[in-house]
Amino acid sequence: MPPKSLKCKECQTEYPLEALYACSNCFGPLEVSYESFSGRDPEELKRRIQAGPNTLWRYADFLPVQRPPSGALPTGMTPLIRAERLGKELGIYELWIKSETSNPTHSFKDRVVAVAMARGLELGFDTFACASTGNLANAVAAHAAAAGVPAYVFIPSDLEREKITATAIHGARVIAVNGTYDQVNRLCSEVANERPWAFVNVNLRPYYAEGSKTLAYEVAEQLGWRLPNHVVAPVASGSLHTRIGKAFDEWRECGLVDGPLPSMHGAQAAGCSPVASAFADGEDFCRPVKPDTIARSLAIGDPADGPFALELARRTGGAIESASDDEIREGISLLAKTTGVFTETAGGVTVAVLKKLAERGAFGPGESVVATITGDGLKTPDAISDLVQVDEVEATLEAFEAIESLEVTA
Repeated sequence: MPPKSLKCKECQTEYPLEALYACSNCFGPLEVSYESFSGRDPEELKRRIQAGPNTLWRYADFLPVQRPPSGALPTGMTPLIRAERLGKELGIYELWIKSETSNPTHSFKDRVVAVAMARGLELGFDTFACASTGNLANAVAAHAAAAGVPAYVFIPSDLEREKITATAIHGARVIAVNGTYDQVNRLCSEVANERPWAFVNVNLRPYYAEGSKTLAYEVAEQLGWRLPNHVVAPVASGSLHTRIGKAFDEWRECGLVDGPLPSMHGAQAAGCSPVASAFADGEDFCRPVKPDTIARSLAIGDPADGPFALELARRTGGAIESASDDEIREGISLLAKTTGVFTETAGGVTVAVLKKLAERGAFGPGESVVATITGDGLKTPDAISDLVQVDEVEATLEAFEAIESLEVTA
């Protein structure tokens, strides 16, 4: 299913497969359009996928790249974990955690960078860049290092120190901007017009966004070529949320899976929830906000794909909810204690919203739910440092036995 063109999501105008991201007619966002996914033997497609590498490139037939690049960091095929204890606590019959923490830089952003960089190299770019709230900066720096090309990453200056360090160590040039992510992104758009650089989430954004689809392909394959009833995913720009839906639709069209689309639920931090607010108010557009939340990786006050995330949630019977900072911390703790998965603040948002949806009765008896955990907790340890307890004793048996309580949670 080779890519056919770039197409405006608003007016449907088509463009060549170049480094373009906005429609010149209506300024709408562009996305990759493919030849029809129907007409191929599903069993042949399935065999082709299963014979592929144990990375996201097993789905190369569904991506806008001529061929996988050589020497790329092995990305994808992250675990889908049956979360029985967490499901029991929340009253969810079949709960799965899609844990992206095992990707090369420990977040799902490795997926989008792998695809964007592969396409950028095909287009002849030799310098890569991005605007980032942290995880994308890590991924661009690491993948550029592996490819042997320079990288420039632009971040808000108040980003977590752990994410800045994990970016700079790969040799990328880190530009810390005094402003919000939205201001950083606007600056990058200006730089992209002046320099011949590949900004993965600006002029390469249509290809970048396609990388998120591979998460959904994996979920369907790992579930035995079936779709879950519900998906809960964090919403920052809205790209991950919408591309999961797009991926499931593509596989339904070519016969690899059947049944209705899952109910698509989005999760936002209350301190940056323009999409959740629009959903609650019944609006089809998002009012920009100034972020104020511990979930900095979701702190996009003017989300590019917000309206499309709203449409998908409503069309599939899903919802978009928000969670407070305290609920985010509780979500991180709950996930760790019941599954052994330590997530960053974005994952805390997902679990907090998952809990709210379960308490509201959004999941029917016997229904399956997949919650996407997009990043590792070691990226944001300060957010939950006040929740952990350490008992300090002298190096004697008497001192150990004198501790008031030796009980542990299980």
